[in-house]
Amino acid sequence: MKVKPDDRRDNVDKIQQHINNTLDNIHKANDMIEITDDEKTKQDLKAKNERREETLSSLRNEIRDEALDKEKGYK
Repeated sequence: MKVKPDDRRDNVDKIQQHINNTLDNIHKANDMIEITDDEKTKQDLKAKNERREETLSSLRNEIRDEALDKEKGYK
């Protein structure tokens, strides 16, 4: 079994896509919070959005690091 070499050229794009998807999920959850009357559902969605916000912070740090490495030619 061959091991694939580490190809990081598209990491920035992949991370950006994760950020976009996470933001989209936050917006969708906020829309659901507005229209639902179920308090448990509202609390669950709010908790998920809090975790998503934490994830966004990590993804933004990661994309910053990857972008810097990309500029340096991944040395």
